[in-house]
Amino acid sequence: MDWAGRKILVTGGAGFLGANLCHTLGARGARVTALDGFLFGGGANPANLEGAGVELVRADIREVDLRPLCEGAEVIFNLAAQTSHMGGQKDPLADIAVNAVAQVRLIQAAREAAPDAVVVHASTRQFYGRPLRLPVDEEHPVAPPDANGVSKFAGEQYWMIEHRVQGRPVVSLRLTNCYGPRLRIRDARQTFLGIWIRNVLEGKPFEVWGGAQLRDMTYVDDVTEAFLAAAATPAYHGRVFNIGGAPPASLAEIAAMMVAAAGPGARYDTREFPADRARIDIGSYHADDTAFRTASGWAPRVMLEDGIRRSLEWFRPRLGQYL
Repeated sequence: MDWAGRKILVTGGAGFLGANLCHTLGARGARVTALDGFLFGGGANPANLEGAGVELVRADIREVDLRPLCEGAEVIFNLAAQTSHMGGQKDPLADIAVNAVAQVRLIQAAREAAPDAVVVHASTRQFYGRPLRLPVDEEHPVAPPDANGVSKFAGEQYWMIEHRVQGRPVVSLRLTNCYGPRLRIRDARQTFLGIWIRNVLEGKPFEVWGGAQLRDMTYVDDVTEAFLAAAATPAYHGRVFNIGGAPPASLAEIAAMMVAAAGPGARYDTREFPADRARIDIGSYHADDTAFRTASGWAPRVMLEDGIRRSLEWFRPRLGQYL
């Protein structure tokens, strides 16, 4: 798709994934509006959009009038979400307000103001729960392990109903462990790799909980290309797809890659899972994303060792902006 001149709305646009998407769309000539409420504990950061050349609307998706923002949009990339698993456990009502109720608000606004817009919805592998088999494909049973998984699944299903009942062109991408530039690194609210990166760059040891669990990590540039491909292809409308990443590695192997990329002095400690996290941990996970790769020709280009190295290099001179 030629993105030049197209009007695009990115919700959650100042967050990790949204901001990277905004930078790419802006560089390709799209007219982008980024909506973000900068909610406490989220991934939004004003530094994320520096140089992106997009319009930022700083407003809460739970309260703002969304119709003017949707007006005339050709594509809506919907990345507004509460993603913290422990946050969802502690305050499930706030979790539902963003991940489910606000999704219905956006659906209603888009019906009125952008009836033909394509919607690409950022979903998650979390609601598969503890895998019954590996790798996990789209037919795997849904069994959310926590409140955040329930609310995210509800939000996705509201969008899929919008396709089935209203004919809206919708694609939902179920993402796995995404990482790279502009990730929230002040803590582990987005992914464990965030706090690992912070500790390494501050010269502190990072903690590996367990170590044997498998993960397939997806570098943010590859996630961005998956979003753009999903928006550009009518054959994907009405479907949900898993998006995986590099071949799976154990947490211990990923930690070793982090130490190797960081250089002398980098180190980590291994400990058991804290009790509150152990109750909602899904164990090993890696995605079967054959359906999306076959349909689109997409495949991750950034392997894990390279992605970790790129991430450390990107954050090193910018660390103060992300703490």
